[in-house]
Amino acid sequence: MKLVIFGANGPTGRLATTQALAEGHPVTAVTRHPEAFPISHPALDVVKADALDPVAVDRAVDGRDAVISTLGVPYGSEAPTTMSESARNIVEAMAVHGIRRLVCVTSTGVPMRPPPGETLVYRKVVVPLLLRMGRPLYEDAGRMEEIVAGTDLDWTVIRPSGLFDAHAVTDYTVGPPQMIGRFTSRRDLADALIREAVEDRNVRSIVEVITTEGTPSLYRVFVKEALRIGSG
Repeated sequence: MKLVIFGANGPTGRLATTQALAEGHPVTAVTRHPEAFPISHPALDVVKADALDPVAVDRAVDGRDAVISTLGVPYGSEAPTTMSESARNIVEAMAVHGIRRLVCVTSTGVPMRPPPGETLVYRKVVVPLLLRMGRPLYEDAGRMEEIVAGTDLDWTVIRPSGLFDAHAVTDYTVGPPQMIGRFTSRRDLADALIREAVEDRNVRSIVEVITTEGTPSLYRVFVKEALRIGSG
């Protein structure tokens, strides 16, 4: 399957690109800085494009079978509408070119409420702090979800939790929103993106991806990842 990956130069985008190529899928990696893209492969096409440019997005998706978006921005970004604006450009370009399959990343923070089954400290201290820091971005991620869900595309929205780095894909869990679990490894997220895109899982659904094996401490993730949202 010919895949186009937006946000390909982010940590999750690179992992998804590498895995898709290893599985034999031709990949178009979309990045604003192709000169900094560290992956090379005969089946890889690295395209310079800004997802906020509708003309560039249209060119990037032309002739592809499915689209993956790992676009995300850090807390405090001066461009808090990036996710919704890029989503609008992507879905419009897909409609023009007759591409049906879209898989994109938002965050478990989008509902802007604590998940069930958590400790009092986590619910009353950690979650409110994260939501306060990231409110504009979570709100924009919510707008992105609304744009995607308002199309007739075969879409799937994946919401990871606290992102961290791991060495291998685990037996992660995929399920409906408000699952119990604080963490998602980037490798698990990348694997879920590929599985959803090429196997048509959870079509027209919002799902969460939760890692349960080898997860780090809450403090470590908070310190290292608190300034990220989306794929990171």
